[in-house]
Amino acid sequence: MAVNAVRDDETLASVNKKKTLLRLFRYLLDYKLQIALVLFLMLCTVAITLANPLIIKRAIDVHIKNRDIKSLISLGIFAAALNIALVILIQIRMYIMARMSNQVLLTIRQELYTHIQTLSFRFFDSRPTGKILARIIGDVNSLKNVLSNSVTTLIPDFITICAVVLIMIILDVKLALAAMASLPLMIVGVTLIQNLSHVRWQIHRKKGSNLNAFIHEDMSGIRVIQSFTAEDETAGTFDTLLEEHRKSFIDAVVLADGFGPIVDLCWGLGTLSLYFAGVKLIGADIVSVGTLITFGTYISMFWRPVMNLSNFYNQLITNVAGAERIFEILDTKPDITDAACVRALPEVQGAVRFDHVSFSYDEDTLVLSDVSFQVRPGETIALVGPTGAGKTTIVNLISRFYDIQKGEIYIDNENIRDISIESLRSQMGIMTQDNFLFSGTIKDNIRYGRLDASDEEIIEAAKAVNAHDFIMKLENGYDTVLKERGAGLSIGERQLLAFARTMVSQPGILILDEATSSIDTHTELLVQQGIEALLKGRTSFVIAHRLSTIQKADRIFYIDQGKIMEEGSSKELLEKKGLYYDLYMSQFKTI
Repeated sequence: MAVNAVRDDETLASVNKKKTLLRLFRYLLDYKLQIALVLFLMLCTVAITLANPLIIKRAIDVHIKNRDIKSLISLGIFAAALNIALVILIQIRMYIMARMSNQVLLTIRQELYTHIQTLSFRFFDSRPTGKILARIIGDVNSLKNVLSNSVTTLIPDFITICAVVLIMIILDVKLALAAMASLPLMIVGVTLIQNLSHVRWQIHRKKGSNLNAFIHEDMSGIRVIQSFTAEDETAGTFDTLLEEHRKSFIDAVVLADGFGPIVDLCWGLGTLSLYFAGVKLIGADIVSVGTLITFGTYISMFWRPVMNLSNFYNQLITNVAGAERIFEILDTKPDITDAACVRALPEVQGAVRFDHVSFSYDEDTLVLSDVSFQVRPGETIALVGPTGAGKTTIVNLISRFYDIQKGEIYIDNENIRDISIESLRSQMGIMTQDNFLFSGTIKDNIRYGRLDASDEEIIEAAKAVNAHDFIMKLENGYDTVLKERGAGLSIGERQLLAFARTMVSQPGILILDEATSSIDTHTELLVQQGIEALLKGRTSFVIAHRLSTIQKADRIFYIDQGKIMEEGSSKELLEKKGLYYDLYMSQFKTI
């Protein structure tokens, strides 16, 4: 576990940042009216902000110079009212943008979650759950400020800078050039930093993903860790991942924090340049006192947005890596998809046919090699054989969780590639050794097998698998709220609930993959009648290491080396004294 947690299984793809940002901002296009309102409010606030220095200039150069106190008071009242309106407009603008950006995040998270659910088992086989959670939660959250500030900061600050430059040029070209003399230095510095900063933030997010994956795996396997007293080893692995995460953050921040000092330096140099030029010009009566003070205000209004934009750009570099990781998943195509002209599978009768099927998980090592068999409707087929022989692979292929490389699979003479995945899987009932129970009531967990099942059908299904009695002994019966993964119930009780969930789904084809391996002998006797009721009238595939559970199977396939080595009833295979006979005797030799 520790080795897998430390291993970086994510590659740093070279992605065009402009395309990523444009794709992100397209989500805002669904809110055109809100954006238009925000832009109108923004223009109003920018206009008021830009008017303030001109009001100061008029007050100094006209009213104070002419000692016109009445006009000065009137101008002051007008300026106060204008700035009160400015504060109100800014608050309205921020409120609208906050709601809109949160709605966009909700849309992205829903889109990401929905898309992940369409991905095949191969995707989940190669990614720890913690890394997927990091994309859905952490990476999406990181986009909030980018979306919000893109409108509330980027656009108004950019307009402010352009307007300030224009106003300063109109007022005095020489002072304007002096105020912006250090601008080329800032452009060079910011460009150098951003080229290095993006890669470092990508690395930091990858380290955070590794840390999330390890924590999720560690908490899920805490019983195993404590059982084998492996706390010190896992703590050491955690410390290593934590240190890598901390170091990657420092490496990124140290570089990113260079934006601020560069802008501060250029701001200071520009201010010195302005006042140096202003003192020279004011002495020649070319520049008035009001104009110089106004320029002093405007230079702050020029460099403060530049500082804001540099901080926003820093934020953009920081969080664009999250957007890249989100879009990387959204661009991942499902391996298993419906063809263009698929049709719905009619109600399943239960005939299953494998026609020279070969399959490999990694396209190098064959797990199944040229497997062919036919199953009649209503037959119960038991799959036995050594671990890794291909038993679970066969049942996974029937449900089309993977696509085969060679051959064909038919259900009721319908090639499963020609029927919709939803219509196929909705008629499958699948039980495994570790059946997941959701947080919620027992009734809801059973109903998950068929969401429109009535309470009576749920109780009937529970009775059929002998789960009703233990459910009624619980404090709230069927309304008892289960903890995560059914904590508080025994393994046997959890399995009985899973049987009831499968029973209520009324599947056309039933798959039991080691479904009774975790049930004790007493519980197994209780559920055996329920299993027989579940198998009755439907095609069933049963994988079991306990040969006692499959003695009534119509046929037994002994699977080894990716092939069906023997086939027949238990009696027929025992008479052959082959591989099944050896397996049977190894289990019952003490009897």
